[in-house]
Amino acid sequence: MKQYQTLLFDIDDTLLDFTAAEDHALRSLFKKYNLVLTDELNHFYKKMNHQLWSSFEKGEIEKEQLLHSRFSILFQQLGLTVDGVHLDNLYRHYLEQSAVLIDGAEQLIKQLANHYDLYIVTNGVARTQSIRLKNAGLTPYFKGVYISETIGYQKPMKEFFTHVFENIPKQVMDKTLIIGNSLSSDIQGGFNAGIDTCWFNPKSTKSFIQNPTYEIQHLTALADILL
Repeated sequence: MKQYQTLLFDIDDTLLDFTAAEDHALRSLFKKYNLVLTDELNHFYKKMNHQLWSSFEKGEIEKEQLLHSRFSILFQQLGLTVDGVHLDNLYRHYLEQSAVLIDGAEQLIKQLANHYDLYIVTNGVARTQSIRLKNAGLTPYFKGVYISETIGYQKPMKEFFTHVFENIPKQVMDKTLIIGNSLSSDIQGGFNAGIDTCWFNPKSTKSFIQNPTYEIQHLTALADILL
């Protein structure tokens, strides 16, 4: 196996369970307004939110447009006109409270931190991602945290990774591996940056782009590869 020096980790649904965080935040938001979050509304929101983030990754919309419109769109389904900015701030407050780890994540990171230089590379809101990472107890194991909001570019854009590489001391491209669950941002981003990729694919989904360097269904498999 190739010897790596630098490992770049995504956060959501790679190290932290975003589905659990999202469910907690949505339920809390609806509870505050004495509304019922039905399965239909939940499904509508998640599909719509996924489409907005996909458009953001492609550079089709700005992050502010994504964040400020999604709850206006959601509550229109209930015939309600709301302040999308206020609801998004409230939602992210609830989101920050959830830091459920993906099975095996904590043990893996503790093990790898003794052998590799670990960094976070994530899209999203800087405050939210930083707080969730801290609440999960993972922050001390990473030498740097790179978030699209502070960089000004998002995965999978090459400019995102150029910024990251310019700020990692003695970084060597062919000794760098990115690990993430998203084909469109993490794996495609790795391809764009010219580094090796590891696709965390717990549901054994079929790939719609070229094959990553590695594919794993459980995080313990990454320890088997790297250690």
